[in-house]
Amino acid sequence: MSTVVRLSEARKADLRCALCPIRDRAVCAYSGPEELKLLEVIKSYRTYQPGEEIAAMGEETAHIGSVVQGTVSLSRLMADGRRQMVGLLFPGDFVGRIMLPTAPYDAVAVDEVTLCLFERRRFERLLAESPDLRRRLLEMTLDELDAAREWMVVLGRKTAREKLASFLMILVRRAAIATGGEARDGLRIALPLTREAMADYLGLTIETVSRQIGALRRDGLITLEDARHLVVHSVAALREAAGDDA
Repeated sequence: MSTVVRLSEARKADLRCALCPIRDRAVCAYSGPEELKLLEVIKSYRTYQPGEEIAAMGEETAHIGSVVQGTVSLSRLMADGRRQMVGLLFPGDFVGRIMLPTAPYDAVAVDEVTLCLFERRRFERLLAESPDLRRRLLEMTLDELDAAREWMVVLGRKTAREKLASFLMILVRRAAIATGGEARDGLRIALPLTREAMADYLGLTIETVSRQIGALRRDGLITLEDARHLVVHSVAALREAAGDDA
C-alpha cells in the first residue's frame, strides 16, 4: 500500500531553490524554508536574448533579482553620446538597487541571460523583516565595492597586458566558482564579450586587445579554441601577468 506524502509549501519552495545553480551564492543563500516560501510568492523567472535590454538608466524598475545564468553588462550613456561599460554581472550577482526606484545604469544581456526576479517593493518589505536577507545583501554589496576598487587599480595603473590578464583572471575565478572547484590549469573558459566590448571595458583599442591576446597565446599561457572560448594553461602565470600576488 503506497503512502502519499504531502509536502508543505515551504518545503516545496526549499526543494525548488535547492536545485538552483546559484543557491549557495545568491541573495537568498542564508534563507531558510519559511523565508524561501515568502520569496517564492514574489519570484519569477525571465530569459533575455543577447543584446536585449534588461533595464534602462533612469527608468523605473519594478523588479530586482539575481543572475541565474549568462552575463549582464552595465553601462552609462554620456551627454555627448559616448557609452562606457562600468561593470559585468555573472551568475549569483544581484541586478538592480534596493530603495532606488530607477535604474542607475543600462543593463543589457551579453549572451542568453536568465534572471530570478523579485517584485522590488515587496522584496524591500521582506528585507526589512529579514536579518538573513539583510546580512547576505550587505556581504554582496561589500564584495561589489571591493571589486570596484580593485577595478580602479586595473584601469588606472596597469599595463595593457596586465589589464587583459586581470580580466581573464576574473573569468577564471568565476568559472571555478560555478563548478564548485578551484582555479586550475587547463580550465576552459567562455569569453562573454567580443573584442570590441573587451576594449571598451578595459579602456583599450581593439587592436591592442588582439595584440595582447596573441602575446598571451604565444607565451603559452592560453590557447584559443574559437573566438569565444579559450583554455588557460597556467593560472599562476596568468595571475603573474595580471600583476597580482597569490
